[in-house]
Amino acid sequence: MNLLSTVSTGATGRTTPLELQYRKGGTPIVCLTAYTYPIAKLLDPHVDLLLVGDSVAMVLYGHENTLGATLDMMIAHGQAVMRGAKDACVVVDMPAGSYEHSVETAVRAARRLIEETGCSAVKLEGGVDVAPQISAIVRAGIPVMGHIGLQPQSVEKEGGYKIKGKTDEDVAALIRDAEAVEKAGAFSVVIEGTIERVAADITARIGIPTIGIGASVACDGQILVIDDAIGLTVDRVPKFVKEYAKLRDMVSDAAASYAGDVRSHRFPESAHVFGLKAKGA
Repeated sequence: MNLLSTVSTGATGRTTPLELQYRKGGTPIVCLTAYTYPIAKLLDPHVDLLLVGDSVAMVLYGHENTLGATLDMMIAHGQAVMRGAKDACVVVDMPAGSYEHSVETAVRAARRLIEETGCSAVKLEGGVDVAPQISAIVRAGIPVMGHIGLQPQSVEKEGGYKIKGKTDEDVAALIRDAEAVEKAGAFSVVIEGTIERVAADITARIGIPTIGIGASVACDGQILVIDDAIGLTVDRVPKFVKEYAKLRDMVSDAAASYAGDVRSHRFPESAHVFGLKAKGA
């Protein structure tokens, strides 16, 4: 049984996983990552889904990959995002090591994420290999978003970030993964770093929404890392990213202006300091 059938739709005003599942083939689902309260509050009016991604380990903590994320880290940032987002469906990533080893550990970790953050769903990477975990988490009453294609948590095992869907064997494996995730009861699935035509074919084949990142415009929705999208990424910007702003330059310029004002005694000015009011004023 898919527990999504028992989830109320819009009871609290927040978009639910079930509502997003019904969007299959309809208006594209708008998704972005968020890791902090102010960013969540700014993004909330414009998106359907906010993902507290394990990419937080790279974006905010400077790790080389997502393997630096921990369950406690995901919970802390999930709580921050939930304070800022009132309407979007909030999904929190299950970090590497929290679900792969057994069904029991997966359900336990998923419950912690839901209970300690109040988020709407969890996300985990993998297809056929994690179908039992997805099924068990869904049976426990927790909606799950899947993630196939390029899987950042497997980057060390695979020897780097490798685009998927280049060979017939690879395509067949991707299709098996997508179908396994759907059958296990996930309400949607992220397709990352996958040849465009393959991602489009998978989208047409399965009955749950696909969320593309470095995949296809044919996907049922799209997601980007917010720091990439607003031009805050200070290292390499992925090929699939479109920068909608250039905040790198703005932040750097602002810091340079501030430094100049401090060093030349132009800041603080009278408007920025406190004084005593005249008697009788």
